[in-house]
Amino acid sequence: MYEVITSKLYRKQYKKISIGDRALINQAVKILASGETLEPRYKDHPLIGNYIGLRECHIKPDLLLVYEIKDDALELYLAATGRHSELFNK
Repeated sequence: MYEVITSKLYRKQYKKISIGDRALINQAVKILASGETLEPRYKDHPLIGNYIGLRECHIKPDLLLVYEIKDDALELYLAATGRHSELFNK
């Protein structure tokens, strides 16, 4: 089981998300924190460029969770959540 660590940015973004979407995020976080692999529907993949080392999964088509698993420290670091346009300025 991984300890869940959240960034200040993640906490701020999470508060703006609807309660229904928060439940979906919490479900994915629970899966990741238990050390399990996300189902293919989450489209989990590593990020590149400025975000190298982080991963992204799709909670909904335009609701993302950006995270990092730190195996050496047994930590799940939640970096950000939101829409593509909010996270990557697209």
